[in-house]
Parts: sequence; structure tokens; C-alpha cells
Amino acid sequence: MKQSLLFVPTLKEAPKDADVKSHKLMSRAGIIKQVAAGIYTYLPLGYKVIKKIEEIIRQELDKIGASELLMPALQPKDLWDESGRWDKYGPELMRLTDRKDRDFCLGPTHEEVITQVVRDYVSSYKKLPLALYQIQTKFRDEMRPRFGLMRGREFIMKDAYTFSETEEDLERWYKLFTKAYIDIFKRCGLDTKIVSSDVGQIGGDEADEFMVMSEVGEDTITYCDKCDYAANQEHSLLNSGDKCPVCDGTIHTAKGIEVGNIFKLGTKYSESMNGKFAGRDGKPQPMIMGCYGLGISRTLMASVEQHSNEDGIVWPKEIAPFKVHIVPINLKDEDQYKLAYEIYESLKSSGIEVLIDDRAERAGSKFKDADLIGIPFRVVVGKDAKDLKVEFTDRLKGEKELVLASEILTLI
Repeated sequence: MKQSLLFVPTLKEAPKDADVKSHKLMSRAGIIKQVAAGIYTYLPLGYKVIKKIEEIIRQELDKIGASELLMPALQPKDLWDESGRWDKYGPELMRLTDRKDRDFCLGPTHEEVITQVVRDYVSSYKKLPLALYQIQTKFRDEMRPRFGLMRGREFIMKDAYTFSETEEDLERWYKLFTKAYIDIFKRCGLDTKIVSSDVGQIGGDEADEFMVMSEVGEDTITYCDKCDYAANQEHSLLNSGDKCPVCDGTIHTAKGIEVGNIFKLGTKYSESMNGKFAGRDGKPQPMIMGCYGLGISRTLMASVEQHSNEDGIVWPKEIAPFKVHIVPINLKDEDQYKLAYEIYESLKSSGIEVLIDDRAERAGSKFKDADLIGIPFRVVVGKDAKDLKVEFTDRLKGEKELVLASEILTLI
């Protein structure tokens, strides 16, 4: 794509209210723009990354047999009364009333709706198990929206739900989703740690969180220096220096950003909402449920926290908005112009997502913007164009070399 046609409003300075690195960089790089506290517009580059993350999620969840659907964001109070959460959820629930004085909420999560969908279809154990997921905007009336996409009032999330006949089948789905999440975050370039946690407002019998270690994280993680034990401090109640509850190791603490959570709901919702089916003995029994959340906008934010430097973002390959950024120094130079566009067309015809900076800007401005927006591979077409050579930079490795233009495809 030609950069002159792409809306990338880069900034020299970060907004004054941007507190953390990711918020500052995403604002400066033209990734997001704040509309109100905790509410953001995803600008074209940011939305391209969001779509890449969503596609990875779809691939990995489809692989384990989950089906995608889309539920309404607007939910009636009646369903939340059935589950008992209308009065329990608290002020974070975005509540509204229609013109006929009927109460609704904007969903922060969808346990009630998915239970209603499935209970009206599943009448027998023969229709189980089921695994359903959606990707949708969620809403929470946060008291203190902060840290950019870390804690917003509106955010993009993948939520999945499983329905099983037995506890053993729930355990099977729990392991499948755990493995899928590990693969998703690995493909997104994130180093995560799985930690035990409380069930919170979702409820259920057991829960785990996927954490990205970061000093700006809101959660404190307790982990052992000898074994795999790790838990949210709110769950473990341990402190640095305590003895590990599993082995003779010592507990350490670190800050983390929660990017995913999984819950064994059991029959919490199926019992209260009459989500029952005829078992093998013909008797009615409640469906055994699991739910699995993954914060897509938080994954975007966490990626910038983990993959950036003082100059800008360095996107992991699979979620980068483009794979290659071509930066011609002087498009008025015939050799540079010709070689830049030959490379551009060659990469496009090979199926490579490529951005060419065709703007009438000074070289310094082009380089600053290129550093900010963080495309993994950069091709600078300059004075060596007459010899069909370009400067090739692998920003992920921090390596730069002069190569023949014909070698670029083999280098990426």
C-alpha cells in the first residue's frame, strides 16, 4: 500500500494523559486515538493488528473444534435476574433503560446469553459437547479507566463457552483451550505465564489467568524459583520470600498484565437458568460449563509493552500491520524511484504485505515515522540504487546490511 493513502496521524509528542509506554507509543504511532476516558478509536494501523490477532484466534480455536457465533451486546435484565447477577455484578455493569422503561445492560461478558441460546437447543446428551466462541466489543463502567488499553470502558474480547455432559469432558476442553491460548500468545509474540486465580464476578469452581510480565501490570504474580507454581497474589496470599506451597522453593513476585482467563464454571449458570438436558438414564441434569476469555485489545497493548524501544514499536511478524516497509530517500531520483517500485510490485505479487513511503517528506521524517510504526523489515532505497542495492534492516534482530534488491525475498 502507498503510505500517502494510509491514514497514519503520527505525533511528535505523546498526549499528556498517556502514563505508560504502550499508551504513549500507540498514540504517537497513529495506532489509537482517545475519544473519552477508557474509549478509543482503532486507527487503520491499529485495526490491521487487531484483525491479525483475531485471525490467529480463529485459526487456533477452529482447530480444536470450536464454532464461532455472534451474540448481542445489548442484554435484557431478565436473563441477568435468572443468573442472579443483576444485583451482584456491581456498578461496573453498564445499565440502561429503553423508552418503555425496560432494563438492559451492555454486556461485559455473555454467560447469560450463551446459556439461553444453548438451553433452548440442547435437550439430550447426544447433542453434547459444544464449544462456541465470539469476538465482540465488551463494556464495563470502570471507575478509573487508565493506562490506555489496559483498563478501558469499551474493549475487544474473545469469549468462548463449552457445554459438557461430564466433569471429565470439561477437563478435556479446559486443557484444549489452555493449549490453544499458549499457541495464540506464542504466535502473537508474547511471553506469558499461566497462574492460578480467584473466580471473581464470573464465578465457578476453578480459574487460571494468562499473564504477560510487565512493570505496568495491575496484578501481582507470585511464583516459585524451583517449580512451576504460579498464582495471582490475590489468590495465593503469598509474599516474596515465603516458602512455595508445592515444593521447598522460595516465592518471588512480579507484575503482570492479564491477557486471558479461563474458568471451570461447573453448573453455576445451568442450574440457575435451567440449562438442563436428558442424560443417558433419561433424567434431567444440568450442563457442565466452562468459559474462556481473551482480551484482544489488551493483547495489542501488551505486545507494544513487550516489543518496543526508545524509537518506537517493533511488531512481531504475525501481527505486524505490514511485513515490509520500503523507504525511498528521494523519489525524484530516477534510479531510486524505479528500484523502489520494482521491489514494491515484486513483493506484492509474492503475497507480501508491503508499505511504500511515497510521501513528499524529508528523509528524517520518513525514518522517524518508520521507527514509530514498527514494521519488522525495512528496505531503504538510497544512493546505491544505481547498483541495484538497498539497505535492509531486520528490526526484530537489530541487524542492518547492504544487499542486492533481488535478495530481499530470501531475507524475509
